[in-house]
Amino acid sequence: MAIIVNLDVMMAKRKMSLNELSEKVDLTLSNLSILKTGKAKAVRFSTLEAICRALDCQPGDILEYINDGK
Repeated sequence: MAIIVNLDVMMAKRKMSLNELSEKVDLTLSNLSILKTGKAKAVRFSTLEAICRALDCQPGDILEYINDGK
């Protein structure tokens, strides 16, 4: 997949656990885990906004595009 999710990197930089982020963003641990592992098929802008607010970051800090040549 050409979209890389760097949620774990931002969480580590902010010293925030998945449980803590889950509470702040009001998402289940399983949904956050799916997003964190890059298995999500889509993400709502409202979810992305809540994550960015909780981690004090920009969407580009979490999502990265890699040209895989396909």
